[in-house]
Amino acid sequence: MRTSDKVQSSEEGKAILKRTYNDYGLNQEKLAKKASVSVDTVKRLLGTKDCPNGIERWAVTNIAKVLNLKPTDIVDPKDWYPQQQLPLEFEGLIYEKTQLFCGRKFVFDAIEEFIKNNRNGYFTIIGDAGMGKSTIAAKYILDNREAICFFNIRAEGMNRPELFLKQIREQLISRYDLQNVEDVGLSTLLRKVKQKLSAGERLVIVVDALDEVDQQKPSENILNLPTVIPDDVYFLLTRRPYNDNDKRLNFSPATPIQELDLRQEKKESNRDVKEYIWKFLNDGEYKHDLSQWIEKQKQISNDEFVESMAIKSENNFMYLRCVLPAIANGFYNDKPLDELPIGLQGYYQSHWQLMGMTTKPLPRDKIEIVYVMCVLRRATSRKVIAKYSKQDEMTVQEVLDGWAQFLQKQENHQAARYRFYHESFREFLYRNDIVQAAGVNLREINSGLFKMITRRK
Repeated sequence: MRTSDKVQSSEEGKAILKRTYNDYGLNQEKLAKKASVSVDTVKRLLGTKDCPNGIERWAVTNIAKVLNLKPTDIVDPKDWYPQQQLPLEFEGLIYEKTQLFCGRKFVFDAIEEFIKNNRNGYFTIIGDAGMGKSTIAAKYILDNREAICFFNIRAEGMNRPELFLKQIREQLISRYDLQNVEDVGLSTLLRKVKQKLSAGERLVIVVDALDEVDQQKPSENILNLPTVIPDDVYFLLTRRPYNDNDKRLNFSPATPIQELDLRQEKKESNRDVKEYIWKFLNDGEYKHDLSQWIEKQKQISNDEFVESMAIKSENNFMYLRCVLPAIANGFYNDKPLDELPIGLQGYYQSHWQLMGMTTKPLPRDKIEIVYVMCVLRRATSRKVIAKYSKQDEMTVQEVLDGWAQFLQKQENHQAARYRFYHESFREFLYRNDIVQAAGVNLREINSGLFKMITRRK
């Protein structure tokens, strides 16, 4: 990517450019002078003068800097970074997470404000399981293709410092055409990137789910994140709430840091949750069935349904992602609105009971299958689950069907593989009261699996 390469403004970029220079009290001549470009260049970007070959990147960068914009506000990100593709390892997750996305403007505004006011730094989004941290990270990447990313996924073993460095290095090499950096650390990589950044350009590295990173030495930063970073380099991190002992992040006093705790933003989150519910009510896949269920209630309007579900969700998007499709699929046909579960943990508990996991006698075959999947962690085929749980494949399939909304199905293999969609459900299964009521011995399951895997090797 050279500053002399040529690009063209998008239709939206033309509108943003015109609106912004007017807001700054500038005309085309004054803008051109401040940006050290010709008036014709400004006109070409505005679309009032023919521009068949495009405008040099450096000129767009200069104009964007004068107006406190990003170059990608003027030029479509796909054109500004034409070679940038989503990492294959995370592409499916990013698109899955951002289906029916809505709201969270207050989060993105806070991120941009932090970047605007600091030369570099770490911005961390904090929230409980299901509050949408990973979805925010995924949406940011889709909307800011200049960003690079890493998603920690404990269930897939994608949560170790060496994997993080490998992924980030590959993306940086591809983006900035770095040479001879195959063996250097992250700090050196970032310094080399800094030398490649043009005026007004920035590098944002998105790192999701720090809480899922494998334990390291107590003296080390999580993923060996650098204590000092160059100017125009920013890290966007997400993680669950932590105490001081779990933070595992130390930075230079000169490094700007900011945290946004979603638990503290109740008003904004509640507004976004309601918008999310309305998305389901108007979505072609769910609209008809949700409307029918609401009509069966006692004179409940859509507005009242939205208000009630927002309260029950406790501002948790994962709860809504589970419960709303369950309503549409008839799972709660025999329950009125006021008997629906409250909160994510309440939903897990309700589903556990509704699936007959607490009936007497206990369905030990099905319980065993669920816990084997829990212990295995990685995505696994039906055949493998049957082998390790010592159950037949038909019983395994019954369990997979019954717990479909909790599972991520990976079909890019010869046989489909399944894993639990969210770490919080695995944590629910590990709760002492659930383990005891299920009558399972996790130590025995772990030991049995280890022996079987060892013999296989």
